[in-house]
Amino acid sequence: MQQSLKQVYLVGGAVRDKLLNIQSKDNDYVVIGETPEVMEALGFLPIGSDFPVYLHPHTKEEYALGRTERKSGKGYTGFVVDASPNVTLEEDLARRDLTINSMALDENGTVIDPFNGQDDLKNKVLRHTTHAFVEDPVRVLRIARFLARYGSDWSIHPSTNALMQELKNKGELEHLVPERVWLETEKALGEKHPELYFQALDGLGIFPEIEQMKNTPQPENHHPEGDVFVHTMLVLRRAADLGFNLETRFAALTHDFGKALSYKKRGNLRGHEREGVAVVEAFCERLKVPNRFRDIGVLTSDNHTLCHTLEQLRPQTIHKLIVTNLNALVHPERFIAFTQACQCDAQGRGETLVDKPYPQAAKLRAIHNELQKMDKKQIVQDALKSGKKGPEIGETVKQAEIDCIKAFLQLNG
Repeated sequence: MQQSLKQVYLVGGAVRDKLLNIQSKDNDYVVIGETPEVMEALGFLPIGSDFPVYLHPHTKEEYALGRTERKSGKGYTGFVVDASPNVTLEEDLARRDLTINSMALDENGTVIDPFNGQDDLKNKVLRHTTHAFVEDPVRVLRIARFLARYGSDWSIHPSTNALMQELKNKGELEHLVPERVWLETEKALGEKHPELYFQALDGLGIFPEIEQMKNTPQPENHHPEGDVFVHTMLVLRRAADLGFNLETRFAALTHDFGKALSYKKRGNLRGHEREGVAVVEAFCERLKVPNRFRDIGVLTSDNHTLCHTLEQLRPQTIHKLIVTNLNALVHPERFIAFTQACQCDAQGRGETLVDKPYPQAAKLRAIHNELQKMDKKQIVQDALKSGKKGPEIGETVKQAEIDCIKAFLQLNG
């Protein structure tokens, strides 16, 4: 099949990953000098609406006709596409975002690298391929995500940083579609170094809630590491280092969203937990963030200091935290994510505290476990037998849960 096409090249991320000795998820191919009629005659299945892209009839891998793109409007949808047989391989590679993604591999294994992507791979530099980088604002998010994937020994080339700033200054970043911002952000949260994504985008106005953390001071006795931004990046890094899931990482990112607002209002951080609820909700509304992230973000913002001060809490307050505030008996996985985010908050305060034990998380989970073991049906049946009704039954269950917490604390200190 492939032999029937004159010029077929493996392109993009698959070539980059091959050169980095990384297993690539997908193989994408570009076909030069052909027409849609030829592709379909050979059995390729058309799937592209904006430009000619096809699935191979057997491997189901993507084959696209070589194309150029010319800017015709705002945002990342305003393009005129030319996919004629006259488009050359170099022209197709030139429209791609980064030099490390602008290489091709022919059927003999020869690398075609007109923009010196191999050098940038070797030097660990993320650099735009051509000035066409500025034609698609999503590329700003993508380059930050690559930094989050590869780590702090990589860097964004100064000339590319300048183009990112140019996109901001021209108002192009204001045309980013919220769903696309979230899609790239969710992917970045799952990378090994998610904090680098937000650091790379700092100052571009994409995440004002995070930028406002900069220069918001914290009490040095609790936070020797620096301001709220520095702290939040360390908390997020800790969540990634411990391999916690995306929901926990999102809670780590958003747990102190209320601090900047609290400091602006009162000159201190008191009440930042509650202040953060509305900020997290507005952030999620603006970027169309799924509810499961919003919920853990809101709950962690509102309740994280209660977890930190667990040893000082009365059984009734612990009950309110677990059963009422967190609804942990109905959503145990979300509760676990909350305790993990609180651990990261405590340990994300600089190198001297990163491995400091956080017994509060284990203790809160142990109490939750005891509450899960309770035979609620039996408690309700006994209440009914004793003539209790409606709200009285609920109060009986609540008191039994509080007694369970008291008994645990008496046994475990």
